[in-house]
Amino acid sequence: MHTLESTLYPVVSSLDSGIGNLLVFLLIGIGLWYSLRTRFVQIRCFGEGLRRTFGSIRLFGEKQNSGMSSFQALATAIAAQVGTGNIVGASGAILTGGPGAIFWMWLIAFLGMATIYAEATLAVQTRRTGADGEIHGGPVYYITTAFRGGFGKFLAGFFAVAIILALGFMGCMVQSNSIGGNLESAFGIPAWVVGIVLVAVCAVIFLGGVQRLAAVTEKIVPLMAAVFLLGGLVVLVARVRYLPATVGMIFRYAFQPQAILGGGFGTAIKLAVTQGAKRGLFSNEAGMGSTPHAHAQANVKTAHEQGVVAMVGVFIDTFVVLTLNALVIISTLYTADGPLAGGYSGAVTEQLGKNNLAQTAFGTVFGSFGAMFVAICLLFFAFSTILSWNLFGRINAVYLFGGKHPKRAAAVYNVIALSFVFLGTVFSSDFVWDLQDLLNNFMVLPNVVALFALTGMVVQSARKH
Repeated sequence: MHTLESTLYPVVSSLDSGIGNLLVFLLIGIGLWYSLRTRFVQIRCFGEGLRRTFGSIRLFGEKQNSGMSSFQALATAIAAQVGTGNIVGASGAILTGGPGAIFWMWLIAFLGMATIYAEATLAVQTRRTGADGEIHGGPVYYITTAFRGGFGKFLAGFFAVAIILALGFMGCMVQSNSIGGNLESAFGIPAWVVGIVLVAVCAVIFLGGVQRLAAVTEKIVPLMAAVFLLGGLVVLVARVRYLPATVGMIFRYAFQPQAILGGGFGTAIKLAVTQGAKRGLFSNEAGMGSTPHAHAQANVKTAHEQGVVAMVGVFIDTFVVLTLNALVIISTLYTADGPLAGGYSGAVTEQLGKNNLAQTAFGTVFGSFGAMFVAICLLFFAFSTILSWNLFGRINAVYLFGGKHPKRAAAVYNVIALSFVFLGTVFSSDFVWDLQDLLNNFMVLPNVVALFALTGMVVQSARKH
């Protein structure tokens, strides 16, 4: 096994890097395309999205006969979006691309709000209701709407296999790895014990179907956001005198990254832009084809209603949660008295990495509790992501293998998924992380092709409002 992994790892890593760079341009392109074609729906209808989102918050929402309420669908989507990438991913982007990478994350998120509007509206417009009353929706259904016949079935099948492997199995594995590793380092709980408890809790939720998952996410998502935001605000209040310099660094180093990264301007600006773009795209997941599965479940009158709510999900993920984490890191570590004030070089590289950067930043104010606080937040973030990613994979497993027995296909899928959740807590491998990234890329390709093909449907929905 080790020999096979060592052989495949450089191949997977190389493919991931090459395809990933191409997809960054594709996702930026689709975001710009829909921004222009919808006359910047993310600006025109943002207020409407906020009203529909915060006007429908129900932590103990009414039981749905099928599907979810609009807020439950958003909470499930945010559960997928707000994951370890908001802490570890943002830390990696800042270390590699400098504080200016955050500016490029903001720009990508702004364009991504238009992309996710398109994904959500198409998911609602093309969803189907099964004989058992369950709602089935997501990219596989709008891909086969865009392309009839064998080609559409091939693209949809390709997407379904990629998302089952990328998110349902390996994605949940790397998320549980983060949970097990952080709880073991922060509290001394053996990772295998964490794995057993995690599998038991997940099994109860998975087997309860869409309604039970929705009931959990509508409660856990506001709670986890509130805990993290409160902790971040405490740090920012303590470092308030550094905030002007912090914001200034984000804008300055977006266009002069070599001043902190060193080296030539060309190399530095490439790092700042690509790190910000890549980490931003795979944090808010706009264009990946994951969150449309949740939005397809929304009980709404028109597709546009859920489209504008979906935009708020990207806003919360990037402009609120990820930005708060970035401000904490920059204001504590990159300002005049911080260990990274002179850039990420020298002896500091042996002490600080993307996995402990946030813990160190929060620790400057919280002391030893900083590591525990980040571990608790990562527990919430990663656990909620596991719940949503399991749903997304299950929908596609039923699409591929359900046939006349959708419940049997879902049960088999859940058993396999739970085994990956446990393995993630006791087994760690860079190969698995890179393989998941590569499969994420494979999800994007058929999804973006279908988004371009169905532009007319999205534009028609957007221009009515």
